[in-house]
Amino acid sequence: MPRSRPGAQPRDEPHPTDAPFPGAQSSNGQAPVGQASVGASAAGPVLAGLASAGLGPRARATPLSADARLLAIAADHLRRLGHRQVTVVGVAAEAGMTHANVYRYFPSKTALVDAVAGRWLREVEAELGAIADAPDPADDKLERLLLALASMQRDVLVRDPHLFAVHRDATVESRPIARRHRGRLRQLVERVIEEGMNAGTFSLRDRERGLAFIFDTSHRFLHPVSIQLDAEVPRDLIEVRLGAIIRAMLRILRLGTL
Repeated sequence: MPRSRPGAQPRDEPHPTDAPFPGAQSSNGQAPVGQASVGASAAGPVLAGLASAGLGPRARATPLSADARLLAIAADHLRRLGHRQVTVVGVAAEAGMTHANVYRYFPSKTALVDAVAGRWLREVEAELGAIADAPDPADDKLERLLLALASMQRDVLVRDPHLFAVHRDATVESRPIARRHRGRLRQLVERVIEEGMNAGTFSLRDRERGLAFIFDTSHRFLHPVSIQLDAEVPRDLIEVRLGAIIRAMLRILRLGTL
């Protein structure tokens, strides 16, 4: 995990997964070329979900923005075909627009599939953030946070291996979506460590060394490449091994022997 100045925010460029997708407009307030041509069938599962929730035509639901529809289609293609078989042309065809219009929202195929993975990573970060915000002792929160991060990655490897593959490749290549994710993970762990130091739970003389120690010792169980390599190892065995590492880690953090 890369180090950064305490409290520093990741400084990568903005990305569609960082905020709700705005409805893009031109300078005269009109939708960009191609947005209006995206057919109602383009959202596929997303629109079907709206219908099942009772948001049919009579409910006059606000139409999905073009980039949200493209992400819905890309997510479906990724799940069915795999990230190597997803094409901008194929996504554009199902959306009822030209591939040139897709590039107005996502500059490349990599940016498109990374945006799909980014939505999942934001869900992961939200769950980890809830753990970090819980009114529990810092050592308990750190253990739960690390176990949850490992578990959620193994879950998606089984449930949606193509999505996991995008996450793995983005991490290995240090693409922007992976750098942002690492930065947010560091901030969450740093918050828990700071809380533990203030409460006297952790006896750290150097917070930066403490953070590096946590990520170094848990790397084997949290990095997506390692998780992929251990795909055939029984899950309960992985959890026993990670649990032993975390217990040893917490003992050192409490003693402050770093």
